[in-house]
Amino acid sequence: MQRLIIIFCLVAAQRLCAQTATGSWYGRADVEMAGMHNNYLTELVIKQKGNRVDGIFGYYFRDKYQSFFVHGRYNPKTREVIILNIPIIYFNSNSTVNSIDCNTNFIGVIIRSKVGSTLKGSFYHDEKYKYLCPDLKVSYTLDRDDQQHDSLQEMTVSNGKMWKPQPDDFVVDAVKTDQKPPPSAPPAVTRQDTPLTARVEAPVQPTASIADPAKEESKLIAESYSKRKEIVTRTLEVESDSVRLSFYDNGDIDGDSISVFVNNQVILTHQELASRALTMYLHLDSTLDVNEVSMFAENLGKYPPNTALMVVTDGKNRYEVFMSSSLTENATIRIKRKKGH
Repeated sequence: MQRLIIIFCLVAAQRLCAQTATGSWYGRADVEMAGMHNNYLTELVIKQKGNRVDGIFGYYFRDKYQSFFVHGRYNPKTREVIILNIPIIYFNSNSTVNSIDCNTNFIGVIIRSKVGSTLKGSFYHDEKYKYLCPDLKVSYTLDRDDQQHDSLQEMTVSNGKMWKPQPDDFVVDAVKTDQKPPPSAPPAVTRQDTPLTARVEAPVQPTASIADPAKEESKLIAESYSKRKEIVTRTLEVESDSVRLSFYDNGDIDGDSISVFVNNQVILTHQELASRALTMYLHLDSTLDVNEVSMFAENLGKYPPNTALMVVTDGKNRYEVFMSSSLTENATIRIKRKKGH
């Protein structure tokens, strides 16, 4: 009898574990409209705790990656995942820069079998936009290895769609971050001659330099950055010479604003953290043993300190790093290339 009870408990525990929503889910969302064949490559990387799920929702549209930090609910009895208020670019947008976002709600059910696990559902349109935004039907597959592989990029390559920078993407070449722009030549001064009888050489007035407010502000931020203590949060070994960095507000959206430094050079300023990712693409400097990416807190928001979730992907692996900076400390990660890659 005791053996039967133990076996029953083990089976029940295994079933309970098998019903978890935690994992890396990858799939394709299709527009549910007659005659339409538009689709989005999409990922949902979530962690379940009780009846709550948190994680990253991302998708590719016209070779541009968009991602958001999401919160939702999970019902272990029905195996239903519900995530509300997910913005997705309108499928018929001609540009990813000047586009329309359709607000959607995701509802899906986890189906498990010996073959694998799937999460099937739909992104349902907001009732206010029912004549503009159609529903999107999606079927996710769980990554069995669950090694946080960025399968989207592998899928994109296999489908012949390579990422191309868009005008609003931040692309940083770490090799060039320490190069100063060449000095500009002084403006040419032209004078018109007067008649010979009254010819007088007018003295050339020095041209007053016009200060660039953006450069001056970046300089002040760089000075403040150098006075703060550097806290190395984590060192990552990546397999690519380029990485994608995505910053999200890790808590409540409370107005946290940051600047981003690469190898002690200011790259971005006045970037407010939100559920929509601040994404930048970084080409590593191969002449350095490590490349450093630092988060400088411009303010502390409503709820100090200034915290962010940074997701680093190298095309194969994904790393999640929680960053925390204050008015006296900068949060820094170090990135190095794996040997043999």
